[in-house]
Amino acid sequence: MGQAVEHDTIIIREKLEASIEEVFAAWEDPNARTVWGVPSDDEAIAFLENDFRVGGLDVHQCGQKGDLRFRVETRYHDIRRPDLLLFTERVSTGDMLLSASLITVVLKEQGSATELSVTVQVTSMVGADMIEATRGGWQASLVRLAGYLEWSLREQSGA
Repeated sequence: MGQAVEHDTIIIREKLEASIEEVFAAWEDPNARTVWGVPSDDEAIAFLENDFRVGGLDVHQCGQKGDLRFRVETRYHDIRRPDLLLFTERVSTGDMLLSASLITVVLKEQGSATELSVTVQVTSMVGADMIEATRGGWQASLVRLAGYLEWSLREQSGA
């Protein structure tokens, strides 16, 4: 018998020192996502398809550098520039489904900063470890998003 099916809802909030448009652009740009979308410098993302539009599908491989064993299929169900993304993610390895998630990203302007709220409603097909990996991955990626935006703004200002 396989591992238990597990469900959870993960909510992560971050205040980002960037405009709402800059934050949205970092989600939209696959090159930016390859930088901030990995939880650590030891991991990588390689996009196979990128179709950032309602109904569009992104497909990427990810995992440890040199071993991109995980396939992630992201289907966009709603995109409201600059403040809402609604998408599903299907994570698999080989022919085994690991998890499926419904993800809602809400951006709110807070002066010159942006409040980011990410809600991940995840179903793991392989037990609780996948839930914790999803939580840890999202938390680390959003910290990296803050760092990416800070770096990007410095580059643009020539500092």
